This record gives sequence, structure tokens and C-alpha cells, in this order.
Amino acid sequence: MTDTATSPASPRSGWKALDLDTRLLGMIGAFIVIAVAFDIASGGRFITPRNLFNLTIQTASVAIMATGMVFIIVTRHIDLSVGSVLATCSAVMAMTQTALMPDLLGLNHPATAWVAIAFGILAGAAIGAFHGYLVGYLAIPAFIVTLGGLLVWRNVAWYLTNGQTIGPLDRTFQKFGGINGTLGVTGSWILGAIAVAVAIWALLAARRNKIAHEFPVKPMWAEATVMAIVAGGILGFVALLNAYEVPSRVLARRFDAAGLEMPEGYTEGYGVPISIVLLIAVAIVMTVIAKRTRFGRYIFATGGNPDAAELSGIDTRMLTVKIFALMGVLCAISAVVASARLTNHSNDIGVLDELRVIAAAVIGGTALKGGIGTIHGAIIGALIMQSLQSGMAMVGVDAPLQNIVVGSVLVLAVWIDIIYRKRTGARD
Repeated sequence: MTDTATSPASPRSGWKALDLDTRLLGMIGAFIVIAVAFDIASGGRFITPRNLFNLTIQTASVAIMATGMVFIIVTRHIDLSVGSVLATCSAVMAMTQTALMPDLLGLNHPATAWVAIAFGILAGAAIGAFHGYLVGYLAIPAFIVTLGGLLVWRNVAWYLTNGQTIGPLDRTFQKFGGINGTLGVTGSWILGAIAVAVAIWALLAARRNKIAHEFPVKPMWAEATVMAIVAGGILGFVALLNAYEVPSRVLARRFDAAGLEMPEGYTEGYGVPISIVLLIAVAIVMTVIAKRTRFGRYIFATGGNPDAAELSGIDTRMLTVKIFALMGVLCAISAVVASARLTNHSNDIGVLDELRVIAAAVIGGTALKGGIGTIHGAIIGALIMQSLQSGMAMVGVDAPLQNIVVGSVLVLAVWIDIIYRKRTGARD
């Protein structure tokens, strides 16, 4: 087979040769419609660098947990406790920073943030593994285990902090929240260039792999078009975040703190937030796990047919423990992003995140019947959910009505997913 070969059984021409994911295009289209609608309703305030920058850092926490919820739902389980586990991990990290580390190392020690994050991740992994043990080995339904966890861990967090707001948090820790920690313009362009190079390499590697196994491939013009679309999307995203300028008063304070005088007319862009870099890293790791590891294959095999998976030798009980432990780790990472963005731990952190995380995974194409789901879909689903909430808040919609809309969108997404799969016969 030559490099320009296409499938002889089903030759394609025009836009069909691009072989684009219609579900992915649909989600991107939905986001664009939502953004344009709210921009019109808000008088042009939604599609601005400042708002879209804030939208990305608000999405990061839910999106990170949504990648783990994909594995949970794929294996035919559910986790209603993610918001409460996030709160407990946040409380553990906040108390570590404010009550434990100052006595040991002093305030704002370079190691404080990293020790706190380590404790938070250990707490999340332990809670998740405990849930997985109850589900996998004691055969208690995940719905019941995590519903109990929703109540238990929310109040454990309250007792850890005596119901108080804990802050301000360590300065290094706050960099993971977004606005207090970005790559800057130059660093963001470097990241964008690396991301484009990696994306093109991945597309070419996938093409070579198909050719090696004599699978049909796109014509080169279609492959190049897809590469251009991907590169344009990545660089456009970076340009958008770089366009949000740091307020002049903030820059003046920075120069004053350094004992320098700010040059007249000096400007500086924020660039890509560190929380988004963290989300990208999580997405890459979770995608590799899903597509390139035995653990990932076991997850989707178990979700597709649990009985057959167990008969084939997969230890589904231990697999359940590992999946829930991974979910706990992701809750802890999300707690880092959420509390760092707020610069403190509060009692209401993570409230209703379980709804947003499940909705993000389902909107992203994860089937509640199990066996089907994608990491990138869950992240776009999280972006859609956050866009709805941010847009409604911007145009003055009351919080109760916002939750009504979010709940309705979740039901609608499941219904659309059912219709889509019936019409296309899609399995993945």
C-alpha cells in the first residue's frame, strides 16, 4: 500500500476524505453556538480575552475530574462523591500549609506547597481506594457507596477546618490556580510550538501505523488539512490567552516590589495558566492510559462486558479499586487547582461538582451503559458546562435557574446520545 492510498472498498472525496469525528465537531459547534449566543446577550462581553481566560481556569478543575469520571462510567459505575472528596483533599492541603508546615519550616517555605500537594494526593488516593474496595470486594453498589461518601467527606472537610475558611494559602501553591501563575507570552508561544510539533508527529505516526498494518488512510491533502486545523486551533488558543493583558496597576506593583520604574506604555500578557498546563498533562496521561496500556484495555473490556472480562482472567475487583483510587488522585489535583484559584479553602468548595463532572463526561460521549468514552470529549463537555454557567451568570440568570438549566442539559445530552448511537450504530 502506498502512502496516498485510500480504502478501495469505500473511496472518499471532498470533506468526507477528512474523516472527521462528527461527535467532536458537534460538541465544538455547540460551544461556538453557546459562546456567540451569550456574547450577543451580554453586549459583546463573553467573547473577550479576559472572559475566555477566566473561562479556561474555571473549567480546569471540573475537566480534570471529568477525565477520571470517564473511567468510572465506562466500567458501569458512578461517583457522586467527587465534590466532597475534593473538599476533604483541599482541607488537608490547607491545614498542612497553615497549621503544620509553618511550625516545621516557617511561612512560605519552598517545600510547603509540594508537601501539601503530596498529602492531598495521598488523602485522595486513600479515599478513592476505600470506595473501590467497598464496591469491588464487598459488592456494595457504587451509587450507594459514593452517595454516602458525598455526605461523609463533605463533613470530614468541615471538621478538619472547624468550619472556617483557611487562607491565604502558600504563594507557590497559589500559582496552580491560574491568574496567579501563568507561563507569560513567550513561554506560552514555546508551549504552543511544542504542542503543534507533538500533534503533527502523532498524526503522522498514526498514519504510518495504519500503512504498516495495511489499513486505509486519508489522502495526503486531507491529512495536511487536519494538521493545519489542529495547528491553527492550538496557536489560536495561545494567541487568545496572550491577548489578555495584565492590568497596569498590577504591573506597577511588580515593578515597585522589584525597586524599578515601569516604562511608559509597557504592557504584558498573561499567557497560558499553569492550571491549563496541568490539565493538558492530565489529559495526555489519561489518554495514554486509555489507549496504550493494559490497564486501559481492561477498563474498556470490563465496561463492554463485565462477565466476559472476568472469565478472561481480568481481576475486576482490583481493577475497580484502582479506578476509584485514580479518581481520588484526580480529585486531589482538582482541589489544588480550585483552592489555589480562590487563594483559600472554603466550606463550599466543590459543591455540586459531582453534577458538573458527570454531565461533562456524558456530554463528551461517555455512555452510561458502559464500555464507551473519550478523554478529550469529557474535557470539551466540561468547557460546555462551564460556558453555560458563566454565560448565564454574565447575563444575570439567578443561581437556582442556572442549576435547572444544567440539570436539563444533562438529561438532554443523554437523550441525544441515545438517538445518536441508535442511528449510527456507534460503539466508540
